[in-house]
Amino acid sequence: MTPIAIVTGASSGIGAATARRLAAEGFHVVAAARRGDRLADLVDSIRDNGGAATAVTCDVTDDESVAGLVQAVGGLAQQADLPGRVTLLVNNAGGARGLDPVESAPVADWRWMYEVNVLGTLRVTQALLPALTASGAGTVVVIGSTAGQVVYEGGGGYTAAKHGQTALTETLRLELCGRPVRVVEIDPGMVRTDEFSVNRFGGNTARADAVYAGVAEPLVADDIADCVAWCATRPQHVNVDRLVVRPLAQAAQHKVHRVLPG
Repeated sequence: MTPIAIVTGASSGIGAATARRLAAEGFHVVAAARRGDRLADLVDSIRDNGGAATAVTCDVTDDESVAGLVQAVGGLAQQADLPGRVTLLVNNAGGARGLDPVESAPVADWRWMYEVNVLGTLRVTQALLPALTASGAGTVVVIGSTAGQVVYEGGGGYTAAKHGQTALTETLRLELCGRPVRVVEIDPGMVRTDEFSVNRFGGNTARADAVYAGVAEPLVADDIADCVAWCATRPQHVNVDRLVVRPLAQAAQHKVHRVLPG
């Protein structure tokens, strides 16, 4: 039976790269995100390369939208004669807003980051756990961040959300002990994608580019997709609790080698 993988935040960046990679690994990928037009293009490209994929428009901050995702996944399983084979969930939807100090950061930005990174992961995981458990060989992957391990100035809202996501992940692993579901956390450092930093700075491309200035080879989305695929395809008795991955130029959150002109 073909295993089904659900990837949230699949319309761009790490999510899109992960969807493509998992399809190449033999999964039927359910690509979920808010932007249906981008999902359609992604699914078409996967199918053009011989993979199997289905697009589902979903907002992880909305209960009814997540319920619709679960319904679509259930319908796919029945249509494809794959009952009980929802084996992988990749909680990738997330993001950052702003780089303001705690004393002046907009509360709305903090609320949005918590809603997407923490409660979005909670909603989707709760909704799909019954199917993952029924498969007898389920895996939940949470795309966290090194910001979930270390704080930095200006990053209070994002690091708080990512610390919360890490706490959720570690607690879930404890609570599922004895059930056939693995829980994996992947924490990337500097990953250059088309949208993450641009979105963080409200479309200010100059501020976004400055994040990676002088860094010869930051990670890219395909690097994280490779990590997801590796963790998900280990033998089921192998649980990679946490995988921290940074570019060579980044020794720690605050230590980055940059070569600047002049």
